[in-house]
Amino acid sequence: MSKLLEVRNLRTYLQSGGRQVRAVDDVSFSIPKGETFCLVGESGSGKSVSALSVIRLLPEGVASHPTGEILFNGQDLLKLDDPGIRAVRGSQIAMIFQEPMTSLNPVLTIGEQITEALQIHHPNMSDEDAQERTMLALEQVQIPQASGRFRDYPHQLSGGQRQRVMIAMALACEPQLLIADEPTTALDVTVQAEILRLMRKLQDDTGMSMLFITHDFGVVAQMAQWVGVMQQGKLVEVGASSEVLHKPQHTYTKQLLAALPENLAKPVLVQTQQQPEQVAANPTPLLQIRDLKVWFPIKKGVFRHTVDYVRAVDDVSLDIPQGQIVALVGESGCGKTTLGRAVLQLEPPTSGSIQIDGQELIGLSARELRPMRRKMQIAFQDPQSSLNPRLLVETTLTEPMKVHGIGANQEERIELASQLLESVQLNRDFLWRYPHEFSGGQRQRIGLARALALNPEFIVCDEITSALDVSVQAEILQLLLNIRQQRNLTLLFITHNIGVVEYLSDQTVVMYQGKIVERGETAQVCGRPEHPYTQKLLSAVPRLVM
Repeated sequence: MSKLLEVRNLRTYLQSGGRQVRAVDDVSFSIPKGETFCLVGESGSGKSVSALSVIRLLPEGVASHPTGEILFNGQDLLKLDDPGIRAVRGSQIAMIFQEPMTSLNPVLTIGEQITEALQIHHPNMSDEDAQERTMLALEQVQIPQASGRFRDYPHQLSGGQRQRVMIAMALACEPQLLIADEPTTALDVTVQAEILRLMRKLQDDTGMSMLFITHDFGVVAQMAQWVGVMQQGKLVEVGASSEVLHKPQHTYTKQLLAALPENLAKPVLVQTQQQPEQVAANPTPLLQIRDLKVWFPIKKGVFRHTVDYVRAVDDVSLDIPQGQIVALVGESGCGKTTLGRAVLQLEPPTSGSIQIDGQELIGLSARELRPMRRKMQIAFQDPQSSLNPRLLVETTLTEPMKVHGIGANQEERIELASQLLESVQLNRDFLWRYPHEFSGGQRQRIGLARALALNPEFIVCDEITSALDVSVQAEILQLLLNIRQQRNLTLLFITHNIGVVEYLSDQTVVMYQGKIVERGETAQVCGRPEHPYTQKLLSAVPRLVM
């Protein structure tokens, strides 16, 4: 088996705050020609630093390599000078980054960016030849109407199209090795399926090798012949994907696989499914939505006349019983988040009715709505941006209590906040820290604690596990189920992760282009979908078949 890349005993140390961090610690692996090697592991395990070390994109003043070799076609990349590595980078080894919007230049058209890359590596290539090669690259990645897209800017493309442009740019110079760093993490499941199919096809057509970084074991099962599992800078397990995924040897690999939603044991909750006698005793749903519309006007012309509407939520009706978790799924732009925000009156509805506990919300003034805010809260997708970086956790939790008159004094509110932190499995001493002092999973727990601070009856959870590692995601899901049982909470759980839906929710609602196209018990919707869109959504989910 001919090896294109061999990494031997690589160490990458980073200087941070006057101390040395062993980001990559004695790592060895190889990638055969024409095959894919997947690096998996949690955030901070060293996956991306390993990839950046291979292509030598780490800043020299910060990163150092005390030991190791990176052999590409037998040549040690660590020994090349700057002109030597620039000759390899881009033309022989290319990289696709996780977030295309921040990787693409917003002031250059996509055509200009690809032709620039081509002419840097082929200085004698004419403008006409570069444009022709660019068009071919865009057609290779199946950009619709490639000739018309040549002069488009990145913001004019969808997320999936931007990722295709990144792939086109990486493949334009026909590299032998493609490094893909979480290229599908931010994409909808259907777009992800298209990108993965495209990458496999391009690999078959060109014979290139791939170093693929991901935390999704379903993607690993689809893409990789070889897998390496990283933990704290070390490669703890390496082998053929079939062996590592189905017969893991290392304890850490077993823990990661056990944390997948499909492998979690759902706890037996006390009457969580709203048994018939409970429903009969309380026939009125906690939340009733009737004929809800949220339309955004499209204005054109000098006088900004309304010429049409974006129908983000279009004639939606939905009942959510007390104590149930209802999953709302669909692709980006289908109206999921807009519906959640409209229910909480964070987005003014165009028409319709929203009732909680029989109280109509639409039409209430801000003053009339304030008492209702205690009953309904939201946990946001990104706790980093939703928590005020200047406030202590104590202030974040006690301020809403003070506004709504909870607690006789500040000491009592601090005690309530301490109990809240313990309820989300955090130490009460964390009250006196700032958000930046916590990990992503801990910040998400603080966000949940803030949502629980007013003892609400209903919470909207908007993609709260999408940015989390699989093990942290498992902890948050189990925590939600425990809180639901303890408080008889009702949750609208917005997500695109079908594995999470199957584990967590009692009912599933599928949205498509602003409308609900299917709803029902989760087992029925996920197991026997009726609507073609639901079938397409479920068939696109990459699964690890155990």
